[in-house]
Amino acid sequence: QVQLVESGGGLVQAGGSLRLSCAAAGRTFSRYAMGWFRQAPGNEREFVAAISWSGDNTYYAGSVKGRFTISRDNAKNTVYLQMNSLRPEDTAVYYCAATTVVAGTTHRNDYGYFGRGTQVTVSS
Repeated sequence: QVQLVESGGGLVQAGGSLRLSCAAAGRTFSRYAMGWFRQAPGNEREFVAAISWSGDNTYYAGSVKGRFTISRDNAKNTVYLQMNSLRPEDTAVYYCAATTVVAGTTHRNDYGYFGRGTQVTVSS
């Protein structure tokens, strides 16, 4: 089992950057692939980015590709989401997630663990 805590959200102007962090509790962090999802008011939770257990493979939603970068540090039990060139439509609660599909996956139902989320608000 793994517990996830996100941090780094906030208010930023369009064009700005934020880096989200997700700290995982438990010794088996490296056994999980990790992902980021987001949910805006009135919308379903959607996939943003994912990374394999080793960090060798990454996956991105088309709407963030080229602007967001996911990375992980297994020694620190932490996964990151660097968000650049932010847009108002990126405004959402961002959730960290863990999956035993170690190669990484974009499918929400493959993730068994989610954090409580961190709010990201991008003003125009």
